[in-house]
Amino acid sequence: MHKAVYCCKGDVMTETLNHLEDRAAFDEALQVAVNTADGDGASVSVAVVDVDLLGQINEKQGQDAGDAALEVVADHLSAILNGDRKLYRFGGDAFSVLMMGVEKEQAFLELEGVRKALELVGAEGDSTPVQISVGLASFPDDGAKAKDVTHKANEALYRAKVNGRNKICLAREEKMVTKTSHYQQGQLMGLRRLAEREGISESVLLREALNDILRKYNS
Repeated sequence: MHKAVYCCKGDVMTETLNHLEDRAAFDEALQVAVNTADGDGASVSVAVVDVDLLGQINEKQGQDAGDAALEVVADHLSAILNGDRKLYRFGGDAFSVLMMGVEKEQAFLELEGVRKALELVGAEGDSTPVQISVGLASFPDDGAKAKDVTHKANEALYRAKVNGRNKICLAREEKMVTKTSHYQQGQLMGLRRLAEREGISESVLLREALNDILRKYNS
């Protein structure tokens, strides 16, 4: 079996992944960006990026091929960064791009360029092409709070995944559906404490958890 060779910056793999900050740093930076933009009347766009079928790449071609796919995605995303934009690693196969002062339409065009460029990345043997799914949301159009914007971006990413992958979906107004469920008393108490601590509703926490589960089993 041939192992994939993903070409990046002259076939030399960079160490982009090792220098990316994590989800906690993203949350803090987004909050600062939203506070600043709220006073200036500016936009802040958030893209949540997921590498499609990374598990299959790891299984069929080996861990090195999977790591190389992550690296090439990170390098291509880094190409659209500047002083007002930053790339973060959410862990696993997920990234986030914070784009301050960038409206959603402009962010879409730039990320679509990245998505198309990744489709052209060459590989040897029977390797799986490098593809990404992206969820895109912006402040203030899609939420008045930083957490609302992140939630909308994650919801959009889920739609990209379940609708065929390898695409960018924009945040949209959500249609809520009531569904009866039963939870253990300890779970409900823990949920209530977490909601109080984070300052957000229990329903938002449950939707975020459901999105994480759906992403896990549809990646």
